[in-house]
Amino acid sequence: SIVAPYFLGVVLAYFLFSSLAQPGTTFTAFALFMGISMSITAFPVLARILQERGLSKTFLGSTAITCAAVDDVTAWSILAFVVAIARATSVGASALNLALVLLFVGLMVYGIRKVLPHWIGKKELEQEDPSRRTLAVVVCVVVASALCTEAIGIHALFGAFLAGAIMPQTEGFRHKLGVRVENFSSVLLLPLFFAFTGLRTQLGLLNDFQGWMICLGIIAVATLGKLGGTAVTARFTGMNWVDSLKLGALMNTRGLMELIALNIGYDLGILSPRIFTMLVIMALVTTALTGPLLTFFE
Repeated sequence: SIVAPYFLGVVLAYFLFSSLAQPGTTFTAFALFMGISMSITAFPVLARILQERGLSKTFLGSTAITCAAVDDVTAWSILAFVVAIARATSVGASALNLALVLLFVGLMVYGIRKVLPHWIGKKELEQEDPSRRTLAVVVCVVVASALCTEAIGIHALFGAFLAGAIMPQTEGFRHKLGVRVENFSSVLLLPLFFAFTGLRTQLGLLNDFQGWMICLGIIAVATLGKLGGTAVTARFTGMNWVDSLKLGALMNTRGLMELIALNIGYDLGILSPRIFTMLVIMALVTTALTGPLLTFFE
């Protein structure tokens, strides 16, 4: 579910680079980013689809959740690598950025993760609702981590993501924290992000037949790589064709995670407004197709 779409994305980049890449970007950065945009799966959206269809506790649902979790971690790791390359001014600078990233990840996982419960306090971890003090500590850790990754040379998002990943799991603290934060982020921040992405998506740039044909081609390549690559591999591992195709349809869900990655590519000057619009449409179409495809494969 990663290798096949990533390879097809790199191949597609070869044909699109000269006409659709942002002027000044390198083919390496553009090709690597096209591969990323084809291989992301939206874990939260996938989990919601499985829950609504009653598939969460089935073998297919468990397999899809596991694949999506591994897929997301792998894709974000590759994306951090791509961003480090895109921002570096030379091969030596790129190698330095990657070394600093590995050092920072090691510090967070083997250092901060162990002392964080002591910073928060055992009593605070056991409370039903995290206090304001606890939320302040968590926010400070997240912001500091984001600033570090931004200073290193990769996007601040990766630092925030890593900070969330190392939060303590004692007494269900991570879940309780998520509930408190989600009430604010889903009501205020998430709509703002969608509005911001929508303002960047200029449908008027696709004002000719060739543009729409390229957009349809991107959707076809994305679906072939993700759905086809997943389904064929699942069939080789022993799943029947129906479940294999359903798994492929589920992994083809991109949603919010794809939009985040596309905005990073746009901010870095890798994606031009025209290809950005095409990839946003691809993300929306492939996500919307998940439900109908699941019904069709039944």
